[in-house]
Amino acid sequence: MTAEEALVIENLTRHLQVFADVSQSDVFIDCPLADQSTALVVAQAHPSTALSLYRTSVVGHCAYAHNEPAVMFCLLSGKPVIGSRGISQEQVAMQQNVVPVSTRSGKVIGALIMERDISYTIEQEKNVERLMVTNEQLSETLLRVAMSEGRMQSLMHEGIVLFDEHEIVTYTNTRGRELLQDIGQVGAVEGRSVEELFYGRLKNANMLRQTGILQEEFQIGSVALELKAVSMYQDHKTVGGFMLVRDISDLKEKEKQLIIKSTVIKEIHHRVKNNLQTVSSLLRLQMRRTKQVEIEKVYRDSINRINSIAVIHEMLAFEGLDTIQFNDVVDRIAKNIISSSTKPDQAIRIAITGDELVLPSSMATTLALAVNELVQNSVIHAFADREQGDIEIAVQHSGQIARLRVSDNGIGIDKTVETDRKSHLGLKITETLIQENLDGIMCIDSDIKGTVIQITFPLIVLPICE
Repeated sequence: MTAEEALVIENLTRHLQVFADVSQSDVFIDCPLADQSTALVVAQAHPSTALSLYRTSVVGHCAYAHNEPAVMFCLLSGKPVIGSRGISQEQVAMQQNVVPVSTRSGKVIGALIMERDISYTIEQEKNVERLMVTNEQLSETLLRVAMSEGRMQSLMHEGIVLFDEHEIVTYTNTRGRELLQDIGQVGAVEGRSVEELFYGRLKNANMLRQTGILQEEFQIGSVALELKAVSMYQDHKTVGGFMLVRDISDLKEKEKQLIIKSTVIKEIHHRVKNNLQTVSSLLRLQMRRTKQVEIEKVYRDSINRINSIAVIHEMLAFEGLDTIQFNDVVDRIAKNIISSSTKPDQAIRIAITGDELVLPSSMATTLALAVNELVQNSVIHAFADREQGDIEIAVQHSGQIARLRVSDNGIGIDKTVETDRKSHLGLKITETLIQENLDGIMCIDSDIKGTVIQITFPLIVLPICE
């Protein structure tokens, strides 16, 4: 090798690590030896961005034509080889991309090689080949049983239909004939086309497609059928297909009944919500007629409680489920109370933080009433003589325990009220609801800087044993 040729190899070696990292491959430079069937590894770089094929350096080792034919072809012909497979110095299956390294005059003085491990790919290819062989063996067995014995076992709920490469039925088991009779197909089945048996419902279906399973559902009269078909092969040629026919009439009827029941339940929730809003409107009319502040407060409290329950039924009517995204309920209740209970010159802000909590409707209704009472108490009592204030509603759950915290920066709760909750109807209602309906506890912490009320309850309420 001349000095000029050595300089070309040396300059390329400086960039070898960059090539290895970018391509995520082991990169080498091989230079040809005199016998034209062997090359010498003169430079190597392991990728820092992927696993290397090599545990040790192979610089100074020889690469032979029988292990790496692409390298020798590139060195002799001066042409690149992309996607060639070979065996590494450490006997690992690999894929090579090889490009020639030439001088300015065009003489090939080496090969730049990128190698990556394809052991997993080869193993997957072998698995696919085994599956194809198994599929052919299964197809051959099914055909042999059907044709030699003239019948197949009928101890299964599905009907079995075998058809040839022209989609002509060659065999049907007893259950299959029964299902076909249910949809009006009487007489001999063998010799008729699959399309004819199902009244053209499979006209556009390719029963003999090469991959996957054909699955169809349709209803004829009162009978709903599910069809699953796969192609069968012998010597890599399609020789027919295998179809399972299943009666799903009962399943479809149950689905229909569930849809009807769900619709009815949604309508019931919708009507309950409307009725509650009607009651709320009537109470609001009565409230406007009274001139006594205490009676007006009782009306307003009742209206807010009714509206809190109406929110639950409105969401149930919309979703059609028996579970509630409780954070949405809290948001709507808080906005209702702010709009109905604050004074015109007040600016009370509410923030809802924490986890998303999904509750059954019964638990959501109880907790909604509790939130209604606590937020209403903060608005009316904590900020009675203030123009602005902040209320935070925090939701948390860990495992099977949930916590809801309502805090404000108001004037705090009078100690006599805190120690004797019977004198405060809102707190008494809340505590009773939490204890009896949620099997939970309520804690109050209050001072001149504000009040924090925390409710803790299990997400699964166990029945009480008597």
